[in-house]
Amino acid sequence: IPGSGTTNRDGNNAMSKNNSLKYLAESLVDKGIATYRYDKTVLNFTPADTAKINALNFDMLIKEASDVIDFFKKQDQFSKVIVAGHSQGSLVGMIAAVDRSDAFISLAGMGRSVDVLLEEQIAKQAPVLLDETKRVLKELRNGNTVDDYNPFLANLFNKSVQPFLISYMKYNPASEIGKLKQPVLIVQGDNDIQISVTDAEILHKACAQSKIVLIQKMNHLFKKIEGERAENMASYANPDLPIMEELTFNLVQFINELN
Repeated sequence: IPGSGTTNRDGNNAMSKNNSLKYLAESLVDKGIATYRYDKTVLNFTPADTAKINALNFDMLIKEASDVIDFFKKQDQFSKVIVAGHSQGSLVGMIAAVDRSDAFISLAGMGRSVDVLLEEQIAKQAPVLLDETKRVLKELRNGNTVDDYNPFLANLFNKSVQPFLISYMKYNPASEIGKLKQPVLIVQGDNDIQISVTDAEILHKACAQSKIVLIQKMNHLFKKIEGERAENMASYANPDLPIMEELTFNLVQFINELN
């Protein structure tokens, strides 16, 4: 299950072509593990689909993932159905997987609610906007949309996005992963500039039967980063950079141990 926004089945969007999910799927197929990826319905929306955009909420993403799982559970050719979600897709997947899948894999999944992470990211990247961010998020937590906000936060708090954020922030990943009874693998890179090792540890602590794997030098897109932030950012626009073999190894090991 892909991450936030208009990220497609390959892990790409308009701002980032990296082929992360495509390479991961191919590496699993090479090891004899069938994979299925999908483009979220939102990718079919056009700017003219105002009503659909305004009606979009986080529960729709969960329903979409649940339908995919249910479809494959009805098939006869698969020994197990395992859900893997990346970034935002981790939260979508862990909710959809309850009482459905045979196992769950969180890939760079957040351990705290999205509003907490947004505050943390703004504090690091634009601290001058932190107070304004907190003010708007407080209103959204209370279920209220906000008309006035700093224009520099327009991409984050666009009026059409606010209902989605309200539905999104009501889910706490640590609470949701605790509802899973099946085997769980939590994978996190220590060179991820979007999601921290702390988030992975929070998820691990909240799920008694989970296993955690921390991969050194792996970033948010499963790529190996030797240098600093500039190299990390450049990887988001490098579709030729392969994913780390350690990721595939750990996923295959986890999956094979289920049989």
